[in-house]
Amino acid sequence: MEDVLTENPPPSRFFQEDLNNFVPPPESIPSPFILFSNPKPELPLRPSLLIIAISSPSLYVSHNLPSKTLLGSLIMPEVPFSGNTIEPSLEDKSCNIYSLSSTDDKNSILLVSVQLPVSPERSNLVSRLLIGQDIIPERVIILDSIQSRNFRGRLSPDETLAAKLETSAEKKATSHLVNLDYFPSGSVIDGLSASLLSRCQLKNIRGTLVISWPEFGPSVIKFIGALLKKIVPSLDVASVNKDLEKNSSRTGLKKDTWLDSDLYT
Repeated sequence: MEDVLTENPPPSRFFQEDLNNFVPPPESIPSPFILFSNPKPELPLRPSLLIIAISSPSLYVSHNLPSKTLLGSLIMPEVPFSGNTIEPSLEDKSCNIYSLSSTDDKNSILLVSVQLPVSPERSNLVSRLLIGQDIIPERVIILDSIQSRNFRGRLSPDETLAAKLETSAEKKATSHLVNLDYFPSGSVIDGLSASLLSRCQLKNIRGTLVISWPEFGPSVIKFIGALLKKIVPSLDVASVNKDLEKNSSRTGLKKDTWLDSDLYT
């Protein structure tokens, strides 16, 4: 006689996908949104140039730029506010939207500092918020770093490299804001920066993605500062260079402490 306690159970009459029907679905995460400061600006914003800083060197430069006005912040419900400071800090997990001072409203410039992690699943939602809804720019510059795992070739930590990718509208233009070599074929760009550039392509916006290497260090920070100064001659990057020299003398030319936060480790 068979022992019902030790024998293997008979096969289930349900398929695996049928069994999943009895499991409650995971709670959906609320969509990200932009919270504008008071008084709320007239929407949509239509800047002549939108600069989106994602890489740690570009975030460092953006943080130290003077004469910028906070317009609002992009809120990711899944990212907690705990640990953030009242005044903007490089260690905050935030995504702030600034207006750079300009004497001509027709040539207004917006700066977005993306200091919070954005998962691949949320990249498209964030891209829609920053481009094409409440913010409709004429041109977009995206600043990100080269990921060594996605680069076809050898990257030296002592060598500063930069390349670009462009939308069709930017390639057709007669004048270009960024004069760099194109990102080599066979290498891959993913994540938020790729989603933002795709959004520009979809909306027929002149967009340029600038990727730089290494991911940390004074040399690439100086390059980003010089690049932004060339794109926007009115920008004051002198304070960035002064702060860079002060921190470099204190911490050496290693991975700098002012970039060593939870976001980048």
